[in-house]
Amino acid sequence: MTFRDTLKTYLDRRIFWVFLMGCASGFPWVLIGSAMSGWLKDAGLTRTAIGLFGSVFAVYAINFLWAPFLDRVKLPLLKSIGQRRSWILLMQSLMLGLTCLIATIDPTVSLLMTSLVALGIAIASATQDIAIDAYRIDHFSSSPKNQIPAASAMAVIGWWTGYSLPGYVAFSYADSLGWSQVYWILAGFCAVLMLFTLLIGEPESERDSLHAELESKYSQLAATSTRRALRWLTITIWEPLADFLRRNGVQTALAILLFIFLFKIGEAFLGRMSIVFYKEIGFSNAQIADYTKMLGWFAIIGFTLLGSIINVRLGLVKGLLIGGSAMALSNLMFAWIAIAGPKEWLFAATIIVDNFTTAFSSVAFVSFLTALTGKAFSATQYALLASIGNLGRTTLASASGWFVDVTGSWVLFFVLTTVLVLPGLALLFMIRHRISTLKTED
Repeated sequence: MTFRDTLKTYLDRRIFWVFLMGCASGFPWVLIGSAMSGWLKDAGLTRTAIGLFGSVFAVYAINFLWAPFLDRVKLPLLKSIGQRRSWILLMQSLMLGLTCLIATIDPTVSLLMTSLVALGIAIASATQDIAIDAYRIDHFSSSPKNQIPAASAMAVIGWWTGYSLPGYVAFSYADSLGWSQVYWILAGFCAVLMLFTLLIGEPESERDSLHAELESKYSQLAATSTRRALRWLTITIWEPLADFLRRNGVQTALAILLFIFLFKIGEAFLGRMSIVFYKEIGFSNAQIADYTKMLGWFAIIGFTLLGSIINVRLGLVKGLLIGGSAMALSNLMFAWIAIAGPKEWLFAATIIVDNFTTAFSSVAFVSFLTALTGKAFSATQYALLASIGNLGRTTLASASGWFVDVTGSWVLFFVLTTVLVLPGLALLFMIRHRISTLKTED
């Protein structure tokens, strides 16, 4: 395939729809991530408290528990817009209401209420992610191999757009308007994303026919209402896991799951404390907006497109090995800032390098997970894989603030984020030959 042919894959309108849904997926991480960290830091909370507040992200690690219902349940009042979009729109409606509510709360007065509302946003966002990932996979489940990295790239670009541009607005106006008013602005972004959901197309899918085949397979359980319920639960909950194990083999499947758990832990530790670090080292809200949001957004777009093209030619396993290694080493740039102080040129260089390695590794990682997903249970299987990746990121990363408080050293912290990437890369290297025979390298 030529370079020109690779670029043509981005002209498919479904790629643009994936981009819009990526924006919707990234946006909630502003609400309960970067903007909330900035608000809590300005309110005087400790690093340990801010790190523990991030425990609300743990719901992303367990959303596979209710993912099967998004594969099987059609929402009656919204079914006219399609199964995937109806779930997305419902979750966005909940997030809009909760964003308006959080704008009325002062975390210094009621931290518990702030935490509960943030948890509600996290649950709605994690559920939305199940439907969005399934939406992307359903659109490209039967497409040529080169379209998977392209779709994954646009999902990554969309995620960072939904995260960076609203984040830029939030930090740009935080000092002049105050964080409460900023959240009213973010509620407006949420309403725009709901409009996008209504404008995109619902994917065609073989899901209903595949489910019908499984209904016939378990037809012996249909005699009584109890057995019918058991059949529904068997198909909904057991079959997605059994299908994944059958296609990959038990031993390789378990090794893949362990790699997914380990791969993003270092990045999660860094991400949880990054805003706190920038503020403590001496950067203003405006500088954070300019460099991490706006400059970072331009960098992520260019590097993600480049990463998708390179990953098509390298293959997913090599892409993961190279991207993961570069991601680990780039974390040391932050240690350099910790030593040198708030130098803007170094801040800009670090953001560019970090976004390059993040973009490259993310395209490979999302493509890898997508290629492992079957057609009948795209929501359930992708959610299971992504949840395992989020488990290390959202649970262990809650201790990131505690580590900095105990050691008193940002340099040691960033060295730790580098070291944490290595076990996953070592495991991937050991199982690379088994993975290369799977669907990921077809």
